[in-house]
Amino acid sequence: MAEDPNDSFSRYAFALELEKESGAQEALAQLKEVISRDPNYVAAYQQLGRLLAQSELIDEAREVYRRGIELASRSGDQRSRNEMQDSLAMLE
Repeated sequence: MAEDPNDSFSRYAFALELEKESGAQEALAQLKEVISRDPNYVAAYQQLGRLLAQSELIDEAREVYRRGIELASRSGDQRSRNEMQDSLAMLE
C-alpha cells in the first residue's frame, strides 16, 4: 500500500489482516476505503457486509450486500453473488 495506495487488493488484504490483529473496527474503515477508491471491487462488499453483520450493524450490512449483489451480477461473478445472497437471506 505504501507504494500504491490505490491498489485495491493490497488495501483489501490489509483490512483482513487488521481484522485478525485489531478487530473489526479498523478493518471496517479499510474496507470502506477500498470501496470508496474502487467501487467495482466485489470482494470488499462481501467482507464489509460480513463485518457489519458481526458488528450488529444489520441495516448497513443489508445495504452493502445489496450493492455487492448488484455489482457481482453486472460483472458476472456468480459465486460472489450467490454467497452474498445467502448472507443477505440469513439477515432477513
